[in-house]
Amino acid sequence: MNDSLPSPSFDAPADKQRADRTPLHDELTPRQIVAELDKYVVGQEAAKRAVAIALRNRWRRQQVGEDLRDEIMPNNIIMIGPTGVGKTEIARRLARLAGAPFIKVEASKFTEVGYVGRDVESMVRDLVDIAVNMVRSEREDDIQEMAEERVEDRVLDLLLPASKDKPAPPPGFVVSSRGEAVDKRAPEEEADEEQRKERRKRTRDKLRTLLRDGKLESKEIELEVTQTTFPTIELPGMEGVDYSLSEMLQDMMPKRTKRRVVSVSEARRILLADELDKLIDMDDVVNEALDRVEQMGIIFLDELDKIAAERGPIGGPDVSRGGVQRDLLPIVEGSSVQTKYGMVRSEHILFIAAGAFHATKPSDLIPELQGRFPIRVELAPLTEQDFVRILTEPKNALLTQYRALIETEGAELVFDESGVAEIARIAAEVNQRMENIGARRLHTVLTTLLEEIMYGLPESGAGTILVDEGLVGERLARVVKDEDLRRYIL
Repeated sequence: MNDSLPSPSFDAPADKQRADRTPLHDELTPRQIVAELDKYVVGQEAAKRAVAIALRNRWRRQQVGEDLRDEIMPNNIIMIGPTGVGKTEIARRLARLAGAPFIKVEASKFTEVGYVGRDVESMVRDLVDIAVNMVRSEREDDIQEMAEERVEDRVLDLLLPASKDKPAPPPGFVVSSRGEAVDKRAPEEEADEEQRKERRKRTRDKLRTLLRDGKLESKEIELEVTQTTFPTIELPGMEGVDYSLSEMLQDMMPKRTKRRVVSVSEARRILLADELDKLIDMDDVVNEALDRVEQMGIIFLDELDKIAAERGPIGGPDVSRGGVQRDLLPIVEGSSVQTKYGMVRSEHILFIAAGAFHATKPSDLIPELQGRFPIRVELAPLTEQDFVRILTEPKNALLTQYRALIETEGAELVFDESGVAEIARIAAEVNQRMENIGARRLHTVLTTLLEEIMYGLPESGAGTILVDEGLVGERLARVVKDEDLRRYIL
C-alpha cells in the first residue's frame, strides 16, 4: 500500500530528485484513497469520502497558479461519533497514505497559557520535527549506497592500518642544475615498493570480500568516537526556547572523543551515522521540511469534545477548556509559530478533528472555532453485522492476528462462521447493556474467549482448535448472564 517509489540517483540535480520523489497520495484519486481505507476500516463511507477529498485537495492546490494558491484555504473537518467506530483508525491509515507531514494529537493534553501543561503551539513544533525526520530519511535513502561504500573503506582502514614504524624513504627524484628530474632510486627499491603496494592491495581485497560476506562482523576493532550528547534543558512555560539553549550550550562545549573497542557490525553502524551526517546538507533538509509543513502539513486533533464546555456560567475546569479553544483558534486560523528550525505559518495546515461529543455538542465550541471547521461528518454506531465484517474483512482483522499468534506455538486456530456470528452477537449485546465502546468490545470478548487456550499453549500440544458457536457459548455464557461479572470482565 505504501511502497516507496524508486529513489533517484545521488548524482541527479536536487530539483529533479524532489520532482521524482512524489508522495504516494499525489497518485491516488479520492476513490482510490477510500479503497485503501476500506482495507482497514469497515463502513463510515461519509467520513472516508470527506478525508479523501481533503487529502486530494492538498495536491490540487499545489497545481494552481501562484497568484491564487495562497488564497485557497483548507476545509478543516470534524468527525463526530461514539468511541470505537473508526475515527482514530481512519487517522492512522490516513497518515500512511498522506505522504506529507502528519501528526495525531489529543486536545485534552493541552492547557491554557499560564496553566501547567503543554501549550497548543507544541503540536506545530512536533509536526516540524516529524517533517525534518521525514525529509532527512528520504535524503538518507538517496545517498545510502554511497555512505555504505565510504563506511566499508573506513572499516578496511581500521582492519588493515598503514604501517607506522617504517621510516619514510628518501626522495626518489632530484632536480639537476639544468632543471631536469633525475631518478635516483635504486631499481630494487622501486621493485620492493611496488611489491609492498601490490601485497597490501591483495590483502585489502581479501578483507573486503570477507567483510561483504559477513565473516568479520564479530571481529573487534578500535574506533574513535565523538561524544556530542548534551542533556535537554526544559524550562517550564518556555517550550519554544529550551531547545535553542541546549543547542547553544552544546556548540560552546568542546567536542570530546574517546577510543572504543567495538565489533565490526557496531563500528559499521557508528560510521554509517557519521558518514550520513557528513553527506546530508541539513540546511537544505530544514528548508524543504518547513515548506512541506506550511504547504502540506496535516494535524489530526483527537478528543476535541474534551475541550468543549456547555454554555452558561464559566467555572472550574471550563475555564481552562475555553482557554484552550481560544489558544487553538489562532493556530487554526493561521499564525506564525516559533520552532527551533525557524518560523512556521499555519494557515495552510489541514486540521482534522474528532470527538465523541457524548456530554457536549459541537455547538458548545466557541463560534469562531466552529467556523474554522466547516465540514462535519457523523460516524454511525456499529451494528452486529458490522462486527462480523470487522472480525473477518480487514487486512489486520482480529481473527487474523490471533491465528498468527497461535501458529507460533505450532497449533492452528479455526473460526467457524457460527462462532464468528456468536462473538459479534455477544459484543453487540454487551454494548447495548453497558457503555457502548464500539469495536473495542471485540478485544475484550476475544481475550476472554481465548484466555484458556492461550494459557494452555504450548503444553496442550499442536493441533487444530475449532472455535464454533458451542465453544463461544460455553466460555462466555456465564460472564454474559452475570451482571457483576460482565461489568468487570467484558
